[in-house]
Amino acid sequence: MRSRRFLRAEQAPLDWDTPGLIAGVDEAGRGPLAGPVVAAAVILDPRKRIRGLADSKVLGPKTRARLHDEIMDKALCCAIAMATVQEIDALNILQATLLAMRRAVEGLRLPPALVMVDGNRLPVLPMRAEAIVDGDAKVMSIAAASILAKVHRDRWCAEIDAAFPEYGFAAHKGYGTAAHLAALRAHGACEHHRRTFAPVAAVLIQPPVGA
Repeated sequence: MRSRRFLRAEQAPLDWDTPGLIAGVDEAGRGPLAGPVVAAAVILDPRKRIRGLADSKVLGPKTRARLHDEIMDKALCCAIAMATVQEIDALNILQATLLAMRRAVEGLRLPPALVMVDGNRLPVLPMRAEAIVDGDAKVMSIAAASILAKVHRDRWCAEIDAAFPEYGFAAHKGYGTAAHLAALRAHGACEHHRRTFAPVAAVLIQPPVGA
């Protein structure tokens, strides 16, 4: 009989990968004091390379705009969705973000087998999903989604700026900059401000300067 130390057991390899299409998901607009939170889902086409994909935060506006158009043209499919200011105030920003992400995935023309989401939290989805911290810097489809979401929200801010020029949305994109906070104190909150966010809530309990 052969010694046990010379025996070798061989095990069939197990494939844990999910075959099928993979979607990347990211959001834009969790931190601002105004406007919707926007999410995008992208399934890239491996046959159509898009050069320069990266986390939208490290790209300039012109580069983001160019890549936005290229992603829309070359991706197998993509979808952009939002959660409104009213939903943010009713649910809280985290739950509203997950809602926007779910809507983006549901909006894809092709159903993915796996969804890869930037961050450490996942929306409720009917397919396998994986949360990836700093995913927009690690996964091409997530980077593409970050670009679509960022460009879409920035364009929303530009449109709202035309209707409410006193707040300067085109410049600060809704974030709590010194200029934005000064505008809030001077003019109060508009219909697009998130009333549950502390700087906005503060101006709601006291009249604008000069009122």
